[in-house]
Amino acid sequence: MTGVIVLPEPAWRAREDDHVARMRRWTTPHQRRRSRGEKHPVLDFLFTYYSHRPGHVERWQPGPGVALEGRSAQRFLERKGYVETPDGVMLDPAGFTDGRAKTAEFVLGLLSATASRAPRLSCFGLHEWAMVYRESADEVRHSQLPLRLGSAGTDGVVESLEIRCGHFDAFRFFTEPAKPRNTLRPERENQIEFEQPGCLHANMDLFKWAYKLDPFVPAELVGDCFELAADIRELDMRASPYDLAAFGYSPVRIESPEGRAEYARAQAAFARRATPLREHLIAHCQQLLTELKKAPVTRGKQL
Repeated sequence: MTGVIVLPEPAWRAREDDHVARMRRWTTPHQRRRSRGEKHPVLDFLFTYYSHRPGHVERWQPGPGVALEGRSAQRFLERKGYVETPDGVMLDPAGFTDGRAKTAEFVLGLLSATASRAPRLSCFGLHEWAMVYRESADEVRHSQLPLRLGSAGTDGVVESLEIRCGHFDAFRFFTEPAKPRNTLRPERENQIEFEQPGCLHANMDLFKWAYKLDPFVPAELVGDCFELAADIRELDMRASPYDLAAFGYSPVRIESPEGRAEYARAQAAFARRATPLREHLIAHCQQLLTELKKAPVTRGKQL
């Protein structure tokens, strides 16, 4: 981000078009389902658990230190935090407030700690099973879906395998009878101590940490993290106790040794895919805190 990168209008508009088209692979079907009142047990998660609305997922931004040339760039002035400068329209560094800096500091600390650990690949997706353990059929989270093994069979899997979930935002949804079965005790206060790069949810959450810094993260990086989260979510639910055949998903049968091996291989592949994105976010947070935290207000036109 050192210095200002000036993008000619054709260049940045091409990037904008590419980003919008890429994200509409997920946002358009979601919006159509929502207009019909339809729920999707796998993909709705990307827009309900995560709070970045479809319109924001589609929205392109260049990130800090980039000036957009051309008449079309004037529309960015309708967004909060953009100013007109001699180089073009760009984010005002003054918009990187103390609150944003604190968010960047937290994200930097969490992701750096996560990256420092070796991936642990022995959880086998049992968090989803623990979320329905000893629940009645009408109480489970996705009550519209049948359980592949039924309630008794699902409970038997939970009781026969060791549960090692270190992700607090998964653990907090465990049923009360399931919580004592977890060998770890993740809490919000010790989140940084527990997160590790093999965890599916920690890798999905790269999307959350990217958009929490919006608009001070380039849209392409947010999009990369979203795409990773979407792909991981499929494995997360395929390995769950739910029967998703009606939605076109085949199960990863973690109740069997073969299924657990399949899950661990896929988990390792996602950990490798998440590594450069985590590193990119770490470097980006470092740059934001170094170059923008004490940046002066840009003098220019702001609407």
